[in-house]
Amino acid sequence: MFRSLAEVEGWMTRAQAGRLWDRASELRAGDRIVEIGSFRGRSAIVLASAAPEEVEIVTIDPHGGNDRGPQEIEGFEAEAQEDHEVFLANLERAGVRERIRHLRRYSTEALGDVDGDVELLYIDGAHRLGPALSDIRRWGDRVAPGGTLLIHDAFSSIGVTGALVASLFFGRQFHYVGRSGSLAEYRRRPVRGPRRLANAARQAAQLPWFAKNVVLKVLITLKLRPVYRLLGSDGTWPY
Repeated sequence: MFRSLAEVEGWMTRAQAGRLWDRASELRAGDRIVEIGSFRGRSAIVLASAAPEEVEIVTIDPHGGNDRGPQEIEGFEAEAQEDHEVFLANLERAGVRERIRHLRRYSTEALGDVDGDVELLYIDGAHRLGPALSDIRRWGDRVAPGGTLLIHDAFSSIGVTGALVASLFFGRQFHYVGRSGSLAEYRRRPVRGPRRLANAARQAAQLPWFAKNVVLKVLITLKLRPVYRLLGSDGTWPY
């Protein structure tokens, strides 16, 4: 599986790919996966390769030239069209194109295109606070009881982390399982009483790592190589 990803551009570590694989492979026929934010297909290939037959896989990405990647918020329309074409070609090359129904739409527009519950929801869409919060709340409501919610750039992106604090830290629906780098995993099950405080505390314990990532991003942006190297970074954008 990892060999098929070698030439697929994207921001996903081997450990994160392994977590996606494990959760997708646990699904059963008739279950559904929804991915928000596909870029060039790295995560979609993992999900489609791991999921058993007869698991429905829906990927959602407008490939619209905004929120394309780190520091690429607006003005990448030409690159976005290329992203879409490369995305489809990468799926074809990996042999999973026929398994995936792709919606080239914004996630808010695609809610009506997916009927019923979602057993595995993977969010790696717009990283600004408003869109990230909308994805977590509106699509999170579609996750089936016992289902899995995976969020990329958690405790790394300021907007995504703010959305976690606003919706999941003291929420009553999602139990925090853990993370692989910035890929956080939640399970939909009731969180009540003292468990809410414990659930919030386990997530808050990740905030020092978040603070380090924010500092590294500032240093990398300012090209302060000697300083970020002191913090153990080689200049790669943290994810």
